[in-house]
Amino acid sequence: MQGFFTYILILIIASPCLCIRLNVGTENAIINVMQFGALGDGTSDDSQAFASAWDSACKAGGTSTLVIPAGQLFMVTKINFSGPCTAKMNIQLEGNIVAPSKEAWKLDGTYWISIQYVNGLTLDGNGKGGIDGDGSTWWQCESCKRPKVYVLYFHACNDLIVRNLEISNSPQSHVSVNTCNGATFSNISINAPATSPNTDGFDISDSSNILIQDSNIKSGDDCIAVNGGCSFINATRVTCGPGHGISVGSLGRSGERDTVSDVYVQNCTFIETSNGARIKTVPGGSGYAKHITFDQIILQ
Repeated sequence: MQGFFTYILILIIASPCLCIRLNVGTENAIINVMQFGALGDGTSDDSQAFASAWDSACKAGGTSTLVIPAGQLFMVTKINFSGPCTAKMNIQLEGNIVAPSKEAWKLDGTYWISIQYVNGLTLDGNGKGGIDGDGSTWWQCESCKRPKVYVLYFHACNDLIVRNLEISNSPQSHVSVNTCNGATFSNISINAPATSPNTDGFDISDSSNILIQDSNIKSGDDCIAVNGGCSFINATRVTCGPGHGISVGSLGRSGERDTVSDVYVQNCTFIETSNGARIKTVPGGSGYAKHITFDQIILQ
């Protein structure tokens, strides 16, 4: 019997890689941005800490959760969470993220916070987390050239889930969904005053199978804009207002050929919006908008 146990012990010592292989892809990593130097004081730039935490989480195996903790205010100048990742990614946004002041704004391009090439991502605010673009400092300055950026920019993210999140006061538009297939946005609150210029809630382009549901969108422009290259877009139980309503288009800008099909807007309420449900085209463009359904619409 002693010889048997000795044999087992030798086998385990001689084959350590067996145990490692059994665990590859099964571990669950929890990565907190505070562990990577984020201060969360609302004034220090936490961008690098966010980038380092994401890089660590993205390279982990199994399921990886990036935690942005509650009770903290994180100022970031620019974030790009990019994949592909070896881990299945979750983001728990329980704290709050705020943009830099107008004087400290250094951004160019199309986004402030970007998530690109990450499939199967879940971004959950747990009803606590929020993102504030601090847009009022831009809206009040008519001579200032506002940055044409989105607060949240999703590009090439398939099977995406975003829920329980508040987004407010973008200098311009709030959320962009671009080249995504399969995305569900639930319990999203977007807040910007009626006087804020061009502050679309959602801009969707070149995407398919997108669902926005159980959400409340207040903006100075389109509540949801469905642009060219889109199909199978669904808005259900969405309340809009103030704003310009839910729009297909504008389509055909600069003479382009734009196509939109299979848009279903159901059980949505428009409160003091300048328009309700509409389709917008630009003279000189081409293409089509077809299979568009507006059902159970309430206008106040």
